[in-house]
Amino acid sequence: MATWPTEVRRDHEARLLRVLWQDGHRSDYEYDVLRGYCPCAMCQGHNAGPLRFQPPPRPVTAQTVSQVGNYALSIAWSDGHWTGIYRFDFLRSLCPCEECRERAASAASARTEGKGSSGRSR
Repeated sequence: MATWPTEVRRDHEARLLRVLWQDGHRSDYEYDVLRGYCPCAMCQGHNAGPLRFQPPPRPVTAQTVSQVGNYALSIAWSDGHWTGIYRFDFLRSLCPCEECRERAASAASARTEGKGSSGRSR
């Protein structure tokens, strides 16, 4: 399901980026977690594999958050890093709430079960 943010707020006291989505969902992302999942090539390399969590060496804050076109957010971090472009679908997939974690686990389980049987006979 395609969805996009209707509101994005930085909460420096709680060290969170709060995103309200057009479907009514709310996601609260810890700054250090978002920074650790920075999708840029400098942080993740140039391979097409799954993104790896790279913990920041020290706590960070989001200095600025800007929309990139109609598909992503750009975040400038307090450690001077600013090249990551966080697509809306990627952000939503990182949502740490229980509902989203359960949905992701169910989807992963279904994918794993589907790989076990190709449906072809030899």
